[in-house]
Amino acid sequence: MKFAFLKHRWQRVTTRVLLIVVAGVLLAGFFINLYWSPILGRTVKSMVLNSSDSLYSVKFTDADLHVFRKKIVMFNIDLEPNMAVYNARKKLNTAPNNLYHLHIKKLVLTYINPMQLYFNRKLDIDEIVLSAPELNISYQLNHTKDTTEKDTRTLYQRISKTLSSIHVGHIGLNDVKFKYEDYSGNKVAISELKELNISAIDMLIDSASMTDKSRFLYCSDVTTEINNFSGKTLNGLYNFQTKHIKLSSRKAQLNAEDMTLTPVQPDVFFKKTHQERFTVHIDSMELNHFDLLTYHKYRRLNASSLVLSKGTIAVYANPNPNPELAKKDRSATFPNAGIYKLKTDMKIDSVLLRHINVVYTELNAKSHKLGSAYFNNTGGEVLNLTTNAEALQKNKICNISLTSYFMNKGKLDVNMKFDLVDKNLAYSYSGHMGPMNLNVMNSAVMPLAMVKINGGTLKSFDFDIHADVNKSQGKVSVLYNDLKVTILKPDTIENKLKHMTIASFFANIFIIKHNNPDADGAAPRTFMVNYLRPPEFPFFKTVWHTLLIGVRSCAGYGEQKEKEIKTQIAVRATEKEERKAKRVERKQKRAEKRLQKELKKQQQAAAAVE
Repeated sequence: MKFAFLKHRWQRVTTRVLLIVVAGVLLAGFFINLYWSPILGRTVKSMVLNSSDSLYSVKFTDADLHVFRKKIVMFNIDLEPNMAVYNARKKLNTAPNNLYHLHIKKLVLTYINPMQLYFNRKLDIDEIVLSAPELNISYQLNHTKDTTEKDTRTLYQRISKTLSSIHVGHIGLNDVKFKYEDYSGNKVAISELKELNISAIDMLIDSASMTDKSRFLYCSDVTTEINNFSGKTLNGLYNFQTKHIKLSSRKAQLNAEDMTLTPVQPDVFFKKTHQERFTVHIDSMELNHFDLLTYHKYRRLNASSLVLSKGTIAVYANPNPNPELAKKDRSATFPNAGIYKLKTDMKIDSVLLRHINVVYTELNAKSHKLGSAYFNNTGGEVLNLTTNAEALQKNKICNISLTSYFMNKGKLDVNMKFDLVDKNLAYSYSGHMGPMNLNVMNSAVMPLAMVKINGGTLKSFDFDIHADVNKSQGKVSVLYNDLKVTILKPDTIENKLKHMTIASFFANIFIIKHNNPDADGAAPRTFMVNYLRPPEFPFFKTVWHTLLIGVRSCAGYGEQKEKEIKTQIAVRATEKEERKAKRVERKQKRAEKRLQKELKKQQQAAAAVE
């Protein structure tokens, strides 16, 4: 069968020429592929070896160059360090802190111009896609700052003999399996990620990009996203989980959503440690101007601000069921000591808190009840949060300003200062709380102070305390009206707090001051606190007990008065028992007399019969 459009001679000639040209191009492309694939392999291997100064080598099973589709495909790529070179550098103190192991099942480079690569030595790629990459990074602190190496050449200078420039429009790594091993502590800390995606844009390696500080790893932006990140702390006491994490090098910003820190069950937790038990949930976290490169290389955390928005922080004081744990000094729980337990060179200019609820819970050893103090809708800022030695030489004070609502009612403004270098952990705190009904405090004062507030109105609560790890001293002032209380005692049989009727009556009539000031125009009562901290008391418990002493004393129910009440109650109880004993004795004597009379009557009756 002949084609109708080939009936003319010129059509047949033209068709033959076109077929020959197409066949020639295809044949040329085939031979170019065969010729270029080995060149490509040698180029990549040489580039990696030269750019890493022989520290890393790369190998792969196959590399295909598709000329017409402008695509390069490489299979089973392995990037491995030369441990002999690494160990030699360690001896010279020039080894990097991070060591990489990378395996890529398939690497696709699209829209690459082989002619530019061959004739102009320019590697220009539109996109690189890595399939199923597995990245292992091990961190070991070999040096804390950049060291002077013999080879001070830039990366561009190292590859310039092979390539004049490298440009990649987009690099995508999806579903990365990531393993991170940190050897800087006493134990190896291992983190593993599965749902990790990395995207980098506009990677450029040439003479100009070497001095461009806006680039991260030679890219204008590197974005990392992690979904459903979870794990356990090294001590096994906490589980942590984050729904989504995103890091952008261009914005220098780290964002995290739905972060949760959950402790193990109380009986297991307090059996292993004498620390407070924390439960934390934060809706969102934002770390701004985060110096990722410095953190990656030296584990120095530098940022301008950390913003924590919406969440709850619950603190449960350790009841110390273990006598050995109860003897230990708890000074490590103080903020200006605890910050160093992070073992991180850190400098954050400000920490901003927005709509955070804080709950402090404690078990009273006398009442055997839990008492909780709530600080709702807390907001404010923390300034100069740092462990960096140079920063501490300039400013050693961490300032905290907070606004909260105590028991979700009384507005509380607090200012705190922590000396971050003082051996005695010096700190101070002052504050003011506005009007509220006093009986809303019963969930805290009933189990912890064994006092029930039946009525009363707070006008203001002011405090100014200067303290350290050993003592707390300062002024407490509580202005209120119409205070009425009930004294409580534990009822071990029914497991509840029982009213002490006589003590409550005595306290309301003779001890408790129902108003402060006592009358209009009178000077209000204040109390100067001088509290010696028991070594086993942690920070939050120390602050709570310091303020509680001042509050009770302003109300006329200080420690001395409490002792007097207990002494008088004990005396009254003794007198009552004595009176009871005398009544029993009198009854016995009367019973004996009646018995003697009865016996006498019986004897007389027997004598009459005889």
